[in-house]
Amino acid sequence: MVSGILGKKIGMTEAYQPDGSLVPVTLLQAGPCVVTQRKTAAREGYEAVQLGLIEFVKPGRLNRPARGAFEKHDLPPCKFLREIELRDDAGETKPGDRILASIFDARDFVDVVAISKGRGFAGFIKRHHFGGGAASHGSMFHRAPGSIGASAFPSRVLKGMRAAGHMGVQQVTVRNLQVVSVDTDDHIVAVRGAVPGPNGGYVMIRKAVKAPRAKRGFAGSTTVDPLKASKKKAGKK
Repeated sequence: MVSGILGKKIGMTEAYQPDGSLVPVTLLQAGPCVVTQRKTAAREGYEAVQLGLIEFVKPGRLNRPARGAFEKHDLPPCKFLREIELRDDAGETKPGDRILASIFDARDFVDVVAISKGRGFAGFIKRHHFGGGAASHGSMFHRAPGSIGASAFPSRVLKGMRAAGHMGVQQVTVRNLQVVSVDTDDHIVAVRGAVPGPNGGYVMIRKAVKAPRAKRGFAGSTTVDPLKASKKKAGKK
């Protein structure tokens, strides 16, 4: 089975848990997707599939090679394409197979990949969370970056120096978001927490690579009270 799917961010809302608690959730349109290409270890050196999000796209907006690839396998034209690595239990996945939101279940953990919102040209404090100087009168050092290098050696600004510049519009991966509910009829997956990017932005949802372990008290198990645990140890002694 393919371990991921493509979709769009719908927006945020709230949902009640079975225990009555209210949690923030993000609604994601998960698919429907179609397998457009299969990568094999014998030919490409790795096992993966290329997925395409099924949505209305004018054929004229695609170039001839892209249209020819879709027509070869009798597939609908797709604008948003991404590769997802296959796992050992993938089976015989081939071009034309449909991937739906039903690959996820409630309480699963997923990693969501998206493009963050663009913030334009940002300064040091907003972009890198610099503390800045004193705000008192006569300080002369409020929101300046400070020293960025010595004049004798190396007599230049080193690469990678944190400075003002373009902020946002970067690929961001949020790990271990728990699936709250799955609507297979409308292809909507609700995950607990926030997802990068604007509403309507493309996202890639895949099963968590490093899901939380149950003994941490986060993956559905109860948290151990240290006071009660210490009393039990004292009673055994």
